[in-house]
Amino acid sequence: METQFINTFVTVADRGSMAAAARSLHITPAAVAQQIRTLERELGAPLIARAGRTVSVTEEGARILERARGLLRDVADLRSVANENGLSGELRIGACPTALAGLLPDILARMVESFPQINVFIRPGYSADLYRAVEEGDLDAAMVLQAPFALPKTCDWQLLREEPLVVLAPRHLAHIDPHTLLREQPLIRYDRHEWGGRKADEYLRRAGIVPRERLELNALNAIAVMVDRGLGVSLVPDWAQPWPAGIDVARLPLPLPSEPRRIGLVWSRSSVRLRLVNALLDESKNCLSKD
Repeated sequence: METQFINTFVTVADRGSMAAAARSLHITPAAVAQQIRTLERELGAPLIARAGRTVSVTEEGARILERARGLLRDVADLRSVANENGLSGELRIGACPTALAGLLPDILARMVESFPQINVFIRPGYSADLYRAVEEGDLDAAMVLQAPFALPKTCDWQLLREEPLVVLAPRHLAHIDPHTLLREQPLIRYDRHEWGGRKADEYLRRAGIVPRERLELNALNAIAVMVDRGLGVSLVPDWAQPWPAGIDVARLPLPLPSEPRRIGLVWSRSSVRLRLVNALLDESKNCLSKD
C-alpha cells in the first residue's frame, strides 16, 4: 500500500474536493481520482463519496481518517530518525493565544528558513489543555504560560519571556498614580480563571485595592481596545506585540513588585521528534535574544 495514496486520501478529506487536493499535491485531478480508487480497491471499502465537484468522506473513510493521519506522522518520524544529517519531518506544537499571535510567528519564520524540510502542525489552545496534550504525547511541545503546578518528570520547560503586570490606561490619564487609577476608575478585569488574571487579582489584594469592576474578559487585545475607548483601566501582563492597530493607551509600571507572567516552551522528553523540538527551542532563544 502506497503511503502517497494515503496522503492523497487525507488531503482530499481536508480540502473537500479533488481539484483542491490536486493543487495542494501538485498533481492532476485525474491522478488524485486514480489514487483514491486504487486505495479503495486495496482496502475493500469506499472512502470518498463524489457529488459533482465536491466530495465527502464516507462512513468507512471517517473510521480510518485519524489512523491514516497517524500513519503519515509515523512515516515522517521514520524519515526524521533515519536522516541524521539534517532535520526533516513533522513537528506538532501547541500555542496559547498570546504566544500564537505574538512570539510564535517570528520564531517559525526563522525555523522554516533554517530547516525547510520541516513541516509544522500548530494546535491553538489554552495553556492547561496544551500541557495535557504534551504529557499525553499528542503534541511534541507547546508555547504556554508557566504552570502553577509541578511538571511530570517526563516533561521539560524553558522560560522564554517574562511579562510584568502593568496598568493600561487611556493616554490622558497617564499622569495619575497607577494605584489611584485602579481605585477610582472602572476596572476592566483580566479573567480570574486565566493564570495571568489570577496574578492581577493577587496584586490587587496585596495592595489593598478594591476596584470598581465594570467588565471581566479573557481577551487581552479586546481589553486594550476597551481601555482605548474610555471604558476603564486594566491590570494585565505586558504582553508581546502585535497590539491592536490604532490604539493609544499608556502602560504604567506598578509601585509595588509584582509576580510576572512567564511564557516558555514545554516539551516531552520521550518525543521521537526531540531533535526538531531542540531546533525550535534554539530558534526561540536566538529570536528573542535579538529583541
